[in-house]
Amino acid sequence: MTLPPPLPSAPPLPLDAERRTLLERLTRDLDAATLWWLSGFLAGLASPAAGAASTPASSAETPPAPARPEAAAETLTVVYGSQTGNARRVAEALFAAAGERGLKARLLRADAYPLVELKRETRLLIVISTQGDGDPPDDARGFVEHLGGRRAPRLEGLHYAVLGLGDSSYPRFCEVGRMLDARLAELGGTRLAPLGEADVDIDTVARPWQAGVLQALEALRPALAAQAGGAAPQAGRNAVAAPSGTGLAASREHPAGAELLANLRLTGRGSDRDIRHLEFAIDPVRLDYLPGDAAGVWPRQDPALVAAVLEAAGLDGDTELTLDGETLPLHRWLGERRELTRLHRPLLKAQAERSGSAALARLLADADASAALLRGSSLLDLLLDHPAPWSAEDFLRQLRPLAPRLYSIASSRAAVGDELHLTVRHEVFEHPRGLRHGAASHHLATLAEGDSARLFIERNERFRLPADGSRDLVMIGPGTGIAPFRAFVQHRVAAGARGRHWLFFGNPRFRTDFLYQTEWQKALKAGALHRLDLAFSRDGAEKVYMQHRLAEQGAGLWRWLQEGAHLYVCGDASRMAKDVHAALLAIAQQHGGLEPDAATDYLAGLERAGRYARDVY
Repeated sequence: MTLPPPLPSAPPLPLDAERRTLLERLTRDLDAATLWWLSGFLAGLASPAAGAASTPASSAETPPAPARPEAAAETLTVVYGSQTGNARRVAEALFAAAGERGLKARLLRADAYPLVELKRETRLLIVISTQGDGDPPDDARGFVEHLGGRRAPRLEGLHYAVLGLGDSSYPRFCEVGRMLDARLAELGGTRLAPLGEADVDIDTVARPWQAGVLQALEALRPALAAQAGGAAPQAGRNAVAAPSGTGLAASREHPAGAELLANLRLTGRGSDRDIRHLEFAIDPVRLDYLPGDAAGVWPRQDPALVAAVLEAAGLDGDTELTLDGETLPLHRWLGERRELTRLHRPLLKAQAERSGSAALARLLADADASAALLRGSSLLDLLLDHPAPWSAEDFLRQLRPLAPRLYSIASSRAAVGDELHLTVRHEVFEHPRGLRHGAASHHLATLAEGDSARLFIERNERFRLPADGSRDLVMIGPGTGIAPFRAFVQHRVAAGARGRHWLFFGNPRFRTDFLYQTEWQKALKAGALHRLDLAFSRDGAEKVYMQHRLAEQGAGLWRWLQEGAHLYVCGDASRMAKDVHAALLAIAQQHGGLEPDAATDYLAGLERAGRYARDVY
């Protein structure tokens, strides 16, 4: 996270001590995107057009409204909502491409977008992902709710386009993008281009969508593009520049090799879970990271799975195929470039048509049944259950490109130096034909010391430690959700932070599933961890989960929040995160005396202030 520099001692700021203190308090916990927005707001106040605002109003007068940043009428606004970084990355590329064409543009994360400016926008592009069961990303919830609500303005003067990102293995594929596209039209907006719906192979849709949108923008405002003469545009006051980088850091497109130093099983004998602690040696120039960031892992498919898929499809793995200018034998395409463990609806449809399977056609016609098939079956099972003739080229083109998997980093470089640690659950599924594995988790779990993995860093600016080391932390992370909190505590201990740490952790059984048990016990003894509440759901007659422990500790948790604590949640989005959020709402009502709507507003306020952050997946 890029933080503002400390307020200088020389030359002195043109502020008295009281105003300087207020400024420090205001900016202390703001993230980078919000600081950029604030800088634009303040610049607007200082501009000549806002001259009237510089004259103090009397207490009896209504102060004039601050001048908005120049230009919603002249500036292309790109807004993104991103949970794992994909939408952000696409939006940054779109922003850069607009600049290369001489279009004046600004780039804003959805939660940093000033909603009051929406009614003045004339050109708006939205890139947004859909999470889980049709939910918006955490950073876009307020934006989506505003657009869908009664306060949304009429937008007759708006030209817009929406690119939705999703995963077609989920029933409500690109639901948020579809809703925003329809809502903007309902409010009077005019589409620059049809809705784009990108599956996990994002670029196959995102690139042509971007090209079409930019062409439409140039046609809409040819004079502006000609006037710019191809020169790089000057950023508007609200603009957020796309990261320039040094060219040395690893990226999704150019990962860095990292040697495995240790592969340790954290769960004990008898556990039904295989959870690993992995330690990698890294080149810090290429793989530098901060607590809260994730590591992107490019997996390689299990060779045994590749061989089984080739046999089931009746194809020769040595067949040479050329796709997008690259020529590889089919077994390498499958092992290094294609998804083999996740199904998607277009593949089911193609297999049904080629196989003539009435059973598969019935499954596809039933939304619940097809969703269960997508969740519970693999490509190998599909090929064996519903055989169909495929040519090597057609088969390869039908499969989705392999996508990297993201894992929360479980270490701080302040504590471990040039290393990167991960906490990974080895996904293993029993099937009548044998075991099935998750692609990346199996790749990582089967690495031996000295082997190498291909990694990059996915920044997570919304899941950062507070700049003020005296702030307390409440960390809620069942299962592998504990990973970033190991990094948080390591980092704060190394920095000598004075704030307290309260950890909530849960898993099935204390004896076999207490991850990093020795480390947490030592931290408690040393005073690095101040409170630890555990929920082991299978150890008692009744199942106990995170929300139950939160309810039991509600009074103390509310007290910590009132004293300024920061609240973090990491782990499963489909159930745990929702149950935890509901428990927090109940605590605000019971121990804070808030009405339901006020409790909702309270948590939303914590989120806006950067004091309630979630890393859920």
